[in-house]
Amino acid sequence: MTKAEIISLLSENHQQFIRQFESLNEYEFLSSVNNKWNASQQLDHLIRSVQPVVLAFTLPSFALKLFFGKANRSSRSYAELVEKYKNKLSDGGRANGRFVPAGLSYSQKNSSVKKFRELTASLTKKLDKKSEEELDVFILPHPLLGKITLREMLYFTAYHAEHHKNQVIKNLETLTQA
Repeated sequence: MTKAEIISLLSENHQQFIRQFESLNEYEFLSSVNNKWNASQQLDHLIRSVQPVVLAFTLPSFALKLFFGKANRSSRSYAELVEKYKNKLSDGGRANGRFVPAGLSYSQKNSSVKKFRELTASLTKKLDKKSEEELDVFILPHPLLGKITLREMLYFTAYHAEHHKNQVIKNLETLTQA
């Protein structure tokens, strides 16, 4: 995927996630079943996940190299990265540390959706300043996937929003059946 295609995918997946949240009432936002995260926790988790990616894309190339290093392999494709993530989840991988959501109150919903929208806009703006080559040269640590290229982190960030949107949809379907 080119940088332009990644920007488009990030924007589309994040907008779909945001649209899902804008329509939720208080019950839908705060309720969950089967000890799964509720919608507020899904949103909180995505904010916690995107913030460090935005920060990393703020760093100049020399700092990325100094702090995280350079890739010793080619970037995986979007499909390969998604498959690796799904395999890690099926092997029991879960969010940990600072990525575990505390959840949000319903009164925080609109400001949190706005914050997520702003993070997405900031990320795509910062991505636009990186070269295609930089996306494949520099790496970042991912808590589940290990060291991945900037391009792969963007693939993950785009897919991650889709994954959690689908989790919210499943939760809502289960709530309406209960």
